[in-house]
Amino acid sequence: MKKHLHMFLALAAAASLLLSACGPRGGEVAASNLPRVTDPDAAPAELYELVAGDNAFAFDLYQAVRTSDGNLFYSPYSISLALAMTYAGARGETASQMADVLHYSLPNDRLHSAFNALDLDLARRPEQAADVDKDQRFELNIVNSIWGQKGWPFLSEFLDLLALNYGAGMRLVDYMNAPEEARLAINDWVSEQTKARIKDLVPQGLITPDTTLVLVNAIYFKAAWQYEFDSSQTKDGPFTLLDGSQVSAPLMSLDHLASLGYASGDGWQAVTLPYKGGMTEMVIIVPDEGWFTEFEASLSADRFDEILAGMEPKMVALTMPKFSFTSSYQLKDVLSGMSMPLAFDDEQADLSGIDGRRDLFIRDVVHKAFVAVDEAGTEAAASTAVIIAPTAMLMPDVELTIDRPFFFVIRDVPTDSILFVGRVVDPR
Repeated sequence: MKKHLHMFLALAAAASLLLSACGPRGGEVAASNLPRVTDPDAAPAELYELVAGDNAFAFDLYQAVRTSDGNLFYSPYSISLALAMTYAGARGETASQMADVLHYSLPNDRLHSAFNALDLDLARRPEQAADVDKDQRFELNIVNSIWGQKGWPFLSEFLDLLALNYGAGMRLVDYMNAPEEARLAINDWVSEQTKARIKDLVPQGLITPDTTLVLVNAIYFKAAWQYEFDSSQTKDGPFTLLDGSQVSAPLMSLDHLASLGYASGDGWQAVTLPYKGGMTEMVIIVPDEGWFTEFEASLSADRFDEILAGMEPKMVALTMPKFSFTSSYQLKDVLSGMSMPLAFDDEQADLSGIDGRRDLFIRDVVHKAFVAVDEAGTEAAASTAVIIAPTAMLMPDVELTIDRPFFFVIRDVPTDSILFVGRVVDPR
């Protein structure tokens, strides 16, 4: 099998894609001839449908990962975007399962155009943010990249679709002979795009010589509060944990009443904290003491929409903790458990839209996210990598079982010199 794979890659390399030198650590880029569409014709209704689906996935995923202990933070948009690029190559029941779990309800051609329109719209947020000082500049950066094995026969249709809608050229790396170098190159790119907030996205050992393709999204966000907290007012105070015990935490307070969006219901309160520029806000939902577990189990996109709909401006005296932490996830089991197991099945996955063959499956989806909230504002970053490898369905052209006596020769190829000759009649 391994010999066949080496021969296959060597032959495919002879008819390799259009190349140009680019990328970290000398990576080459397999470039589509098509530029990104900068004015996609996605209708407002299509964008609404896409966002609604993404938001539904966001809370479905929360319910799937909330069973882990401790703090939790992730970017559902980053995960959905990375999987959307993968979905571009999915076919059959594999594609159907992915669409159901990720809430991709638009037809394929409209889905990727809508993702492009949404991404380009989000990219304009920094210039749209009003009245923001240069030293408090609003930042939102979302980028994609694709890292493929040199010589693998990726379909031009697949590369064109990603270039047109996701602005991603494929960097060609050599997983087969230098998997660790490829892993470091991917992690370096992610670190650079997230201002070093996301390091070592792909853990050691996950990129192996049989890796074929890695699709990556990175997102970076930084914004100042519209109503900043006065750092001189920050003081250590009690914070009650779920088990009822108390710890000391740095609590920051607004030094004045602020008009904030506020809502409350049976067992909870919620508040919105706007960021400068008016483009984004943080929504905080605080269950009453003893209600956290019950409220968490009910949290969904519909429940969240109801909370937002109930927001009214109130003069709020707000105190909250400052915090900073990083979360990491390997999502293979989580997503499989959410009813898309076929994509991760090395015998049944159908990602034939990537290379024209049913020879690939998703080995894993890794995600890492960082958040820091302090008196000045919020900094957040996240990245997602979808790691794709050959399935067990890669069939050899010839099957040879050496189960009888044989001869062998060891020779120097450049000079044709025969260095050793042997015979095996009994291998015991």
